[in-house]
Amino acid sequence: MSTALTGPAGLAELEQRLAQDIAWLDLPAKPWVPRGTVNGAELLDVAIIGGGMAGLAAAASLGNLGVRTRIFDEAPEGFEGPWATTARMETLRSPKQLTGPALGFPALTFRAWYEAQFGTAAWSELDKIPRLNWMEYLRWYRRVMNIDVRNEHHVTNIIPYPDHVELQLSTPSGTESVYARRVVLATGRAGLGGASVPDVVDGISHKYWAHSSDPMDYSTLRGLRVGVVGAGASAMDSAGTALENGAATVDLLIRRQDIPRINKSKAAGNPGFVQGYVNLPDEWKWRIRHYINVQQVPPPRASVLRVSRHANAHFRLGAPILRVSHKGNALHVETPRKTFEFDFLLFSTGFKIDWNNRPEYATIAPHLRVWGDRYRPDEGGADQELQDSPDLGPSFEFQEKTPGALPGLSRVHCFCYPATLTHGTVSGDIPAISDGAARLSKGISGLLYVENIREHFAELQAFDEPEVVGDEWVVAN
Repeated sequence: MSTALTGPAGLAELEQRLAQDIAWLDLPAKPWVPRGTVNGAELLDVAIIGGGMAGLAAAASLGNLGVRTRIFDEAPEGFEGPWATTARMETLRSPKQLTGPALGFPALTFRAWYEAQFGTAAWSELDKIPRLNWMEYLRWYRRVMNIDVRNEHHVTNIIPYPDHVELQLSTPSGTESVYARRVVLATGRAGLGGASVPDVVDGISHKYWAHSSDPMDYSTLRGLRVGVVGAGASAMDSAGTALENGAATVDLLIRRQDIPRINKSKAAGNPGFVQGYVNLPDEWKWRIRHYINVQQVPPPRASVLRVSRHANAHFRLGAPILRVSHKGNALHVETPRKTFEFDFLLFSTGFKIDWNNRPEYATIAPHLRVWGDRYRPDEGGADQELQDSPDLGPSFEFQEKTPGALPGLSRVHCFCYPATLTHGTVSGDIPAISDGAARLSKGISGLLYVENIREHFAELQAFDEPEVVGDEWVVAN
């Protein structure tokens, strides 16, 4: 009885299987979008901003449909997304068996990648996916799916035109413009803004505080009294990392009287929800997303235990920050419970949509329609995150606040977390990312075909490959 190969040989065998599966499905389709140029430069079919999980899934799905893509990411190669930089969890919170960006290919799943290297017994023993293993998997995904990623390319402006979009870029070789028929924003949790930091630290030097999403060397916290604001996953991960790096004390300042216990989002993960949410009436979309926001997502149990096993960690419930002042070399943080003295504050307070925080959106931001422009919730349903969310079309495309004010805006597609209110959780999280990528790629493919119908009809007319050549019969007298 033979045993499965593991290690490099096992991975090579897996890649052969994946290639065979793709070939059996006759994928990828042949490119079919008409070639074009703008200002003498190549006109890309689709440019994707962001080379993390969502960007890779979008590129692979579009590529399978015969649409040529190119990804632009500001990070160095292999460090796209947060996994090997600003993420500080030990493991992912998603169950290990979720297929993520595999697009329906068993050989493209994390499980296949993991078992090929470490064996089935190791998979059985694995609890959750280690964060850096996930990054290694995404690096492999990029390679085996032959995805074109241009690293260290920072988008400085997005300029839509009626028949294309211009991306202005800062690159290692200087500034340049790239042109594409369609652009996809695959820019993650902070994709349309940035860190949400309460204004209580206005005027306080950034030397004394950071947001959990900031690049930071946590060893600088050794011996310091650290305050962590928040009770979610990133708060626990930040607190745990600070403690493991020798912080003298870590106090978690938690606004609520209790830490959320139930992840309501898990109840909305069935295929019916994934496929049906996008077709719900506005009031139901708002009601669902607002309810989940109010209930809040609890931190993973393992992340809480990572903190609580340290005797110098303190959970301060019912302690929202009222004021912060800088006195001497310490921060005085006033809460209803007491005033704390900290050497450093970490804000794990999530993200917000803030067009002004992203200069690359300066051209499009004034013209984007958001939910707050056209929808008013019932009393008690006010929600700033939802109000600021972009009001997207069926293919994740932006829509104009004033029709005709910026022709071409709908050529920019929002495939990042702020699309959630319109489309559901299919554009940023692991569970349904393949479903989102399929919806995006099919929608864009349809739009590309329609807008180039004249060329496609001309190809139809010019097609002259005979299936019957005339020697198959004899004409009867």
